[in-house]
Amino acid sequence: MNALQTTIGRVSLKNPLIAGAAEHLIEADGVRRAFRAGVGAVVVKSTNESQAARDQLQRAEYMVLDETWRPVPWGPDAPPHVFVACRSGLSPQSFEAWLEQTAALDREARSYDSYAVASVILAELDNAVTMAKQVEQAGIRVLEFNIGTPYASQARGAVSTELDPARIATIVSTVRRAVSLPIWVKITGQSERVPDLAAAAFAHGGDAVVMAGRSLGLIPDVETFEPMLGTMLGVGGFWNLPLTCHWLALSRSQLAPGKPLIATNGAQSGLDIARMMLAGASAVEMSTPVMLRGFDTLAGALADFTAYLARKGVTAADLIGRAADQRKTFRDMPLRTDNWKNYVCA
Repeated sequence: MNALQTTIGRVSLKNPLIAGAAEHLIEADGVRRAFRAGVGAVVVKSTNESQAARDQLQRAEYMVLDETWRPVPWGPDAPPHVFVACRSGLSPQSFEAWLEQTAALDREARSYDSYAVASVILAELDNAVTMAKQVEQAGIRVLEFNIGTPYASQARGAVSTELDPARIATIVSTVRRAVSLPIWVKITGQSERVPDLAAAAFAHGGDAVVMAGRSLGLIPDVETFEPMLGTMLGVGGFWNLPLTCHWLALSRSQLAPGKPLIATNGAQSGLDIARMMLAGASAVEMSTPVMLRGFDTLAGALADFTAYLARKGVTAADLIGRAADQRKTFRDMPLRTDNWKNYVCA
């Protein structure tokens, strides 16, 4: 048995590392480089019918900030624990060109024992249904349906940040009735009801849930008195790993057994893949570190994860939810009388 293998509903992946959608996966060569890095799947850069969403990419800006919120040069030499701030948008291609390219890449993916996953972001539901049908008709094997972008309040009508389980039920069931291919529903982390959002997606036809997308933030520049990059930003990074793991664990405890979760937002390394799987993920998406540091990031993370499994004598599937399932409540923890005194500065 392949120690790295994992199962996402009806889809079996050779390993749990997924290259998540971002700008480095707009062009076909970027997707091929991710295949060559050995990942289990690649989610191509997202699309929908909105010209405003495509225009947003042409207005996009990106910056890397150090621990003092000072900009540092973009690239692989950036310090290990930097903060990436950006405004992004959707694939600049027409839907027809995007579809043709994605279908061709998914055919190529078979030779790598991998997948090119189509990513469609909700703008208007009827259009999303039409696009989902065309994705299936093109022979693409998996659809990631993103209803949890961080930008909906800033790009109204172009993308969606769905926060109501009832609305998610309507959206997912409508798409599910239209297509039979596996649907991975990507949801937001900008809610205290993430497990409820996940439950609604599963109950109405989602094969897996991807959690939890970036949040919306703002960083003031103390020199210019203006917002960095001029406006609100999509924020995420290594520091978000505990939040993602929190939502994974809570969702796992609420959902019926066997409901596959895919983690995103926070993974930087092979050990981070393990951490997210221990929290309940069956697979892990990695995107921003690859965009910043290059495709070797994927190969390195996969090598480190493989070495970790060998060191621990376990398979990837053995990890899923083990830490989450041992999670205690605060009331269950033993008394440590006056322990707090050891942590008060002298």
